[in-house]
Amino acid sequence: MAKRYGMVIDLRKCVGCRACQVACKVENFVPPGVFFNRVLLQERGKYPNARLEFVPVQCNHCANAACVKVCPTGATSQRAEDGIVTVDSKKCIGCRYCMMACPYRQRFYLQYNPPKKTYFPAGPTPYELMGQRLRPYIAGTVVKCDFCVAAGRLDKGLEPACVATCTAKARTFGDLNDAASEVSRLIVAKGAFQLLAEKGTDPSIYYIR
Repeated sequence: MAKRYGMVIDLRKCVGCRACQVACKVENFVPPGVFFNRVLLQERGKYPNARLEFVPVQCNHCANAACVKVCPTGATSQRAEDGIVTVDSKKCIGCRYCMMACPYRQRFYLQYNPPKKTYFPAGPTPYELMGQRLRPYIAGTVVKCDFCVAAGRLDKGLEPACVATCTAKARTFGDLNDAASEVSRLIVAKGAFQLLAEKGTDPSIYYIR
């Protein structure tokens, strides 16, 4: 059986430090204004028992991905070997159909070439210049999280950067098709749920509350 990589995020452990967000930026040389990982803040409960909750969100690598279905060029596709949804920038024509189809709003249109917009007014830092060489982004295309496939972490046997850097150990990564994996056991034992499950996309990221 082929693998299906996925993730479990324990909202009870997330402290909103945004280390995952920063690690993703660093590992993938993500240009300014784009966030493959975001940490949202929401209020739960009612006064006087209301509380704030941090909710990390990213591409859900859905098993029934709507973005894959609407892509007219095949730029967005799903890897048969592990279910990860990727974008081929050389095939992407920037129509943004996938952005409209994604119920999680986790795709981003790159309006500029990275050299034209940098993190500092003085111009690109050595880090940014290195990133432009190692992972060139193309203006007029859609970009998103790929579980650090392009960064080569999975090929090296490493977890995605957001998982590896989580100081609270709120994230667990693994094979959803392996009943003995930690992610599969957490889903069953903790009653983990999917965001917007009613959309029928069968996301590969689960949450524990």
